[in-house]
Amino acid sequence: MTPSETYQQHVLPTYNRFPLVAARGEGCRLWDDAGRRYLDFCTGIAVCSLGHCHPRLVAALREQAGTLIHVSNLYEIPQQAALAREINEQHVKLPGKVFFSNSGAEANDGLIKAARRFGHRRPQADGTPRFEVITFQQSFHGRTLGAMAATGQTKIQEGFDPLLPGFRYLPFNDLSALENAARPETAAVLLEPVQGEGGVNIATSEFLRAAAAFCKKHDLLLFFDEVQAGFGRCGAAMAWRVIAPEIEPDGLSWAKGMGGGVPIGAFWLSDRAINVGGTPLSSLLGPGSHGSTYGGNPLVCAASLAVLEEIRAQDLAANARHQETRIRKTIASWQLPVVPEVRGLGLLLGIALDPDRIPTPEGKTPALVVASRLMQEGLLVPPAGPNTIRLLPPLNVTDAEVDEALAIIHDVLATF
Repeated sequence: MTPSETYQQHVLPTYNRFPLVAARGEGCRLWDDAGRRYLDFCTGIAVCSLGHCHPRLVAALREQAGTLIHVSNLYEIPQQAALAREINEQHVKLPGKVFFSNSGAEANDGLIKAARRFGHRRPQADGTPRFEVITFQQSFHGRTLGAMAATGQTKIQEGFDPLLPGFRYLPFNDLSALENAARPETAAVLLEPVQGEGGVNIATSEFLRAAAAFCKKHDLLLFFDEVQAGFGRCGAAMAWRVIAPEIEPDGLSWAKGMGGGVPIGAFWLSDRAINVGGTPLSSLLGPGSHGSTYGGNPLVCAASLAVLEEIRAQDLAANARHQETRIRKTIASWQLPVVPEVRGLGLLLGIALDPDRIPTPEGKTPALVVASRLMQEGLLVPPAGPNTIRLLPPLNVTDAEVDEALAIIHDVLATF
């Protein structure tokens, strides 16, 4: 039985998978089960931030796996404390506290719960709890029932009615729509500084500043979803700091690249006081309010700590900025009509495609057509919506690897 036949017989068909069976990886390279080598600019969708099987990550996993893999959160976990300290002091650099989950969707669920708990502590004038979270069209926050309801894309939600109530979707980067959006029941605003799945759309600095002012004016929480964009990928430790560095959010969510391939997510809540009594926001989720069996176990925390320390030690955020400049300059020099623009920050970049120039078989989008052609030529990239392909290489990608990928992309796009 072939791997494809095994999938069809035993695995739920929740993915339209590309015809590739990955066998091993090293750095920016991936090999399939037939021995063919690929340049990997997908990296598990921005997950393998150090590439495949980075020596520092492998060593951390081996050492921790030989000592202690898992222990319940009923007990103290030193690796969890060390990772939280690294995040707080070296990456967020604001007073706050971290909860560890297993994925970005779970992290966003945690932020949603924090918003509702806040809405109970800071209710409406008549004492009714606030609960609504404002999110934005083309956002993506995950596929759990809570995170899916927060996602501003109907295609993600179709067939799962009734959705969890309490969400409203505004146009992204629309200052006028945000200005008068507050309602008595509104408790928080949740947005991605860079929308990844929605097409690689960057929040403008004016929009982020307006969101921060809006939240302050109406006593709302401001949450940034940095699941795909955080920890160096956009050219700084946190993506929002590239856009509007002076903003101090109330909550953050992460996953993907923070583990380098190990399943870990997290959310952060600020220590700022939410009332005249000095109650910290981070204190609202106390014992019994939230939990995770596997979240923050010794193995994943040791792995994530190694990844984040390596990103910081090697200043890989600077490499993300360096490669963004090179990629944008090279693509602009092509002057290909099929590429109307390049969007994104750092190494979260989207190459927009002109759909009128790309013939698409029924059931395929221009992005899928181009991604499939690139895979045939030895380059792996994921789509981001119907008309955009993403470049998500490891943060330590080299000039030579970027040049090789760009040559493949040029040769494929030049045929349209």
